[in-house]
Amino acid sequence: MSRPRVAIVGYPNVGKSSLVNRLSGSREAVVDERAGVTRDRKELDCEWNGRQFTLVDTGGMDLLDPDPIAGSIRDQATAALSEAQLAVLVVDVKGGLRPGDEEMADLLRRSGLPVLVAANKSDVLADMPLAGEFHRLGLGEPMPVSATQGLGSGDLLDRIVSMLPDPDEDEADQGDPPIRLAIIGRPNVGKSTLMNKIVGSERTIVSDIAGTTRDAIDMPIEVGGRKVTLIDTAGMRRQSKLSDSLEYYTVLRSQRAVERADVALVICDAADGVTSQDMRIAELAMQEGCATLMALNKWDVNPLDEDALDHERAKVAKKLRLRPKLMTISAKDGRHVGRVLDEAVALGDRRAERIPTPQLNRFLAEVVAERQPPARQGKRLKLLYLAQIEASPPRFSLQVNRRNRVTRDYTYFIENRMRARYGLDGVPLIIDIHERKQRRSER
Repeated sequence: MSRPRVAIVGYPNVGKSSLVNRLSGSREAVVDERAGVTRDRKELDCEWNGRQFTLVDTGGMDLLDPDPIAGSIRDQATAALSEAQLAVLVVDVKGGLRPGDEEMADLLRRSGLPVLVAANKSDVLADMPLAGEFHRLGLGEPMPVSATQGLGSGDLLDRIVSMLPDPDEDEADQGDPPIRLAIIGRPNVGKSTLMNKIVGSERTIVSDIAGTTRDAIDMPIEVGGRKVTLIDTAGMRRQSKLSDSLEYYTVLRSQRAVERADVALVICDAADGVTSQDMRIAELAMQEGCATLMALNKWDVNPLDEDALDHERAKVAKKLRLRPKLMTISAKDGRHVGRVLDEAVALGDRRAERIPTPQLNRFLAEVVAERQPPARQGKRLKLLYLAQIEASPPRFSLQVNRRNRVTRDYTYFIENRMRARYGLDGVPLIIDIHERKQRRSER
């Protein structure tokens, strides 16, 4: 069973994301002075006095705004309320009571959820009496709180915990940890469309406008009985292309999503092929230890012929040391989406596997038989022993007689043979070279 959910809702620019960051003790939710920064609903785990629950940050709801994005934000916030066990209505004490607050209060009364009113921006003690104005909403005693200063946040958490339903006994049954799959790529390549197709609902806002997604959105699913956490991310541009601080921080959150992922699915646009920026994004995933898979999206609109597709695959294999598989999908109509998910889960499993030492040393003997190690000044390199010392990602220790006789070319040869033998294409692997001390007679 999932943790109880607490939906944080309110009018635009009242400080919902700042409050979510304060209550969760994180900086996960994007915060900016401009209104309407948060669009999708973002879930953050929270714990207070031993009780665990999930805070759901939502975009500001202006029920009269005719903009299509505003309508999608309202839909996301309404969906968050439908899944929540408690709602926190955030209002601005400095702005005072406004018609939008009364419309929100009416919506919450009709939802049937228990509701708390958090009177935010009560930054000093003199602001706290201003919260009394919000009694008129008819939702009980407003709680003065300051997301920026932290005033009243502990009292608010106490009230939240006291109003949550009793914990489910199954809540503690965590089982195996899920595979964390980050969906990454350039702006407007179809990441959110793919997320929604996999989940089977409009979980994230989709628009032709690049940069619609701003937060990294986590969504748990099951793939063939395996638990998977999907992470939808904002489009990643080159640093020189970032237009302002908001875009900088959204890209930074995408990078942090990659840091905590096990597998990265790099989405490319079939119309452009695999671009240099796609390659850079895949390299970023590799550097963070993610297993990596690449997909050419929008295949229904821009299919490549077999020769062009082979050319793209050869380009990826040549330029990316990880040699990730390049697949084709259509997020819009669902073509090959299931196959890509199965491959991503298999990559996550291979990333966590351990290879027995006897197998590795038989493999090492076959490598030496296929290609003799290099020699320097008449002395040949000897490969003595190979063992796996870590998993997730896999790390190996190779013992040799002389460290200075190892060449980069031969190390790559061993790595490529290992990928081919154990199906590690797309999986980052590390080979540490150690020199073993030998007796004088062996030198």
